[in-house]
Amino acid sequence: MYCRTSVEQKMIMWLNNSTLNANKIVYLNEFVGYFILKAMPQNKNHIAAGSWHIGPQTALTLQAYLGTCVGVTIVDAQAQVGGLIHLLLPEPVSLGDQFQPQRYASSGLPLFIEALCQAGASKPNMQATIAGGALVGPLDERDLALNIGGRTTEVVEKTLNDAGIAIEKSETGGFFTCCLNLDMQTWQCAIEPAGFDKLEPAQTSPPPTPENIEQALQNLQPIPQVALKILQIIQQDEYDITQIAETVKKDQVISARTLQLCNSAMFARQIKIDSIDNALVRLGQDLLIKLIISAAIKNFFNQSGKGYSLCQGGIFHHSIGTAIVSEKIARLTGGVTPSLAYTAGLLHDIGKVVLDQFIASAYPLFYRSLHEEQHNFIEIERKELGRAHTTIGCELGQNWSFPDILIETIEHHHRPETSTINSALTHIVYLADLLMSRFHAGLEVERLNTEALNSRLAAIGLSSSQFVDIVDLIPSNVLTTADQPLPT
Repeated sequence: MYCRTSVEQKMIMWLNNSTLNANKIVYLNEFVGYFILKAMPQNKNHIAAGSWHIGPQTALTLQAYLGTCVGVTIVDAQAQVGGLIHLLLPEPVSLGDQFQPQRYASSGLPLFIEALCQAGASKPNMQATIAGGALVGPLDERDLALNIGGRTTEVVEKTLNDAGIAIEKSETGGFFTCCLNLDMQTWQCAIEPAGFDKLEPAQTSPPPTPENIEQALQNLQPIPQVALKILQIIQQDEYDITQIAETVKKDQVISARTLQLCNSAMFARQIKIDSIDNALVRLGQDLLIKLIISAAIKNFFNQSGKGYSLCQGGIFHHSIGTAIVSEKIARLTGGVTPSLAYTAGLLHDIGKVVLDQFIASAYPLFYRSLHEEQHNFIEIERKELGRAHTTIGCELGQNWSFPDILIETIEHHHRPETSTINSALTHIVYLADLLMSRFHAGLEVERLNTEALNSRLAAIGLSSSQFVDIVDLIPSNVLTTADQPLPT
C-alpha cells in the first residue's frame, strides 16, 4: 500500500487551503525558507541515474530528480565527507560487457559506501537520507505489480542496515516526482516535489485564445532547412551521405553544434573529432546523420523557456533521451529502422515549444491536476491551454512537410494504438517516452499512462517480464549535460 509522503501532504495542504491558519503558516515558513535557498547563488551538480558524486565540504549542491529511481545521500559530518548516488534499478539485469554496477542498488550502493570510506568517512558516523521510489501516475495494476521503486528502496534499506549506517530520513513511495538536494557546505538534505520552485500563488491569467496560439505558431522560428532536407532524404532507400555532409558544412552554426555533440559526454566519444569529414570517417553515416539532426533541432528547442522544462534545456534533453532509447528499442525488437526511431523520438514533443510560453501561468493548475487528481496529461493541456502538444506538433509537421510517418508518431505517441501508418514506430516512441518520464525524471513536465502497457508492449513483440530489461536501456548521461547547453 502506497500513501502520500509528508512532503506531498504539505504540498497538497498548501495548494488547497484558501484561508490562513496555524498549520499553513508553518508550511509556508518552510517553503519560504526553500525559496530563499533557491534564490541564493549556488553551484549545482545534477546527479544522473546510474552515477554518484562524493566530495569534501564545499560550496556545492548535489541534486537528483527522482521518479521511480531512488536517491541516497550519505554524510559523515565529522570527517566532512559526503555524497549522493542515483540508483536506477534494484539489481543488475545482466552482467554483459555494458554492465555498470553503479546503476543498481545491490551493487552500486556498496561501492558508493566503500568510496566514501576511502575518502575518509567512517560507517559509524555516517547518516543517510533516502528519497524516490515513487509510483509516478497515472497508475494501474501493472505499476503495482512491477513495483520497481519499492524493490529498489528495500535493497537500499537492507544494505544500509547491514552496514550499520543510520537512516536519518526517508521519503519514499507516494506518487510525486521529487528532487533530492544535498548541500555540501552545510551537509543539510532537502526533499521537495520536483517543480515546486515553479509554483506561485494561484494566478488569474486567462487561458490562451486560439488567436494567441496561432500567433505563437506564426512567430516560431522553423526547423532549419538542413534538418528538413535530411528528414526527407533518409526516408529514401538510398541516399548520398557526402551530399548531406557538404550541405551541413555550409552552415557554420549547425556544423559547430554537430561537432560539439560528436564530442559530448552524451554520446561518450573518446576520440576528438574536429571536422564533419572526420566525423563521417570515425562515426559512420548513421550516427553522423542523427547528430546533425539533433544539432539542428537544438536551436528550435532553444525557443522554449522553462514552462514544461524542470531544468535548463529540459525539453531538448528529454527528447534526446527519448530518441536514444527509441533507437535501442528498435534494435532490440526489429521491424523499425533504428535511425527512423531515433528521429521520431527526437521530434515527438515539438508541439511543446509552441505551448511552452503559456505554461507559466497555468503551472499551479497543471501541478495539482497531475499529482493530486491524476488526470490525463493531454486532457489537462486541452482544459488549461485549449490545445494539446500532440495536436500542435502534428500541425507543425504538416506545415514543414514532414514525412507522414513522423507526423503520425508526433500526434499519437500518447495513445500509440490509434496510429495506422506505422504502429510499431509509434509504440516504440511511446515506450521510450514513458521510460524517460519515469526513470529520468526532472527534465520536463510529462505524464504517460500505463493503462494498456501489456498490449502496447505486445504490439512490438515484448512482454511485461522484459520491462526491467528495457529500463536498463536508458542512457546514464542525458541529465548530466542538461545544465550545459550547446552554444548558440
